[in-house]
Amino acid sequence: MAASPRFYMDALITPNRSLSKGGFYVLLGVLAAYNLLIMGFLLLIGAFPVPIFLGLDFLGVLIAFRVSYRRGAFVERVQVSAELVRVLRRDRGLERTVWSSPTAFTRVSVENAGEHEARVRLRLSDRMLSVGASLSPNERTDFGSALERAILSARAERWPV
Repeated sequence: MAASPRFYMDALITPNRSLSKGGFYVLLGVLAAYNLLIMGFLLLIGAFPVPIFLGLDFLGVLIAFRVSYRRGAFVERVQVSAELVRVLRRDRGLERTVWSSPTAFTRVSVENAGEHEARVRLRLSDRMLSVGASLSPNERTDFGSALERAILSARAERWPV
């Protein structure tokens, strides 16, 4: 039986979500109670069309958070071994390999380091893939440096100096 490869990097990148599911339900409860209170007052003074917009407001917040949580399910895994650099992406339970290349020929480039538009890209000939998009700009720059060090260490295993 073949031994599993030694990984010089096995990074799992997930989007940061600052509001838990429980916090989300509390927020929706507070917003619903507030909207119902305002709706009752507006109906009492005869402003009948306004409660419709309060309902649309609540629905808009609900949809925005659902989209945000759906995007939060996106996971990116970057693996570097002596043989391969591989990127797997999982979205809504479906995991697929989006990049696989020999470590010896894979290059890393960090574009616009430290800026908001910073990108970490894997390159092989004319192929290119951006990784770590859900990281902050500084984290992307640090991740690019760590990825480059991992690739250099992996190459050193196969081709010692």
